[in-house]
Amino acid sequence: MKPLKKKIQQVQTLLEALPYIKKYADEIIVIKYGGSAQIDPELQDKFAQDIVLMYLVGLKPVIVHGGGNKISKMLEKLNLGTQFIDGLRVTDEATMEVVEMVLSGNINKGITSIINEHGAKAIGISGKDANLLKAKAKNREKYGLVGDIIDVDSSVIENLIAEKFIPIIAPIASGEDIGMLGYNINADLAASKIAAGLNARKIIFMTDTPGVLDKNKECLHTLTEDEILKLKNDGTIHGGMIPKVDACLEAIHGGVKKAHILDGRVEHALILEVFTSEGVGTVIKK
Repeated sequence: MKPLKKKIQQVQTLLEALPYIKKYADEIIVIKYGGSAQIDPELQDKFAQDIVLMYLVGLKPVIVHGGGNKISKMLEKLNLGTQFIDGLRVTDEATMEVVEMVLSGNINKGITSIINEHGAKAIGISGKDANLLKAKAKNREKYGLVGDIIDVDSSVIENLIAEKFIPIIAPIASGEDIGMLGYNINADLAASKIAAGLNARKIIFMTDTPGVLDKNKECLHTLTEDEILKLKNDGTIHGGMIPKVDACLEAIHGGVKKAHILDGRVEHALILEVFTSEGVGTVIKK
């Protein structure tokens, strides 16, 4: 009887997912892919499986990735060094060349390859391709070639989705001047701008924390903008979580219905969030 009981449990799991599969069929889900989930080979594999499952049951995943650790390692290897101001990597022309090489050439194609190996049609692009992302300098004297996005050409991604591709996007933007190297874009903010431009149903940020934590280090499962403001003011939300929640709020203001912050160290965190009633992590909504 035990094998039969196990099979019944598997069926129950599938049936629990069914309402969510119906709910999100044909909906765009933007995923900011970063942290341990992007570095650990086993978690990479689980992430690819999650994306392919979402794709095969009718969802339309769009992935935006970072790659700060690999960029730092390559800059160190090339004896170029790196400097951060306000959490942003100061990006001169030499650094920008390395940023583009690592993000577009190494990380982007690696993610694309593993998803394709699992049976989907992924295609890797950067924000410079077809002028998907256009940006202007955030503060040229202070940060160098760090940009703020001024335009998202959503039709580039929509055309890829229409052709049944999963877009994998490196956060590099075209500049306003012909021939310039382009701009280094914060991946969280790139994801939120892309999600708003696509009118995505959800945006999901994969991190190395269980979600937004209270003062007792317990995960806060739902938050509103007013609650976030209070938590920022009293110091509960601080450090690297501030740009994450700001990116969530930017997406919500842009029309995305829900933003999620997930622990990417949990195997199959994406499936648990999207296809189960309890979910994982923190949900931010209007």
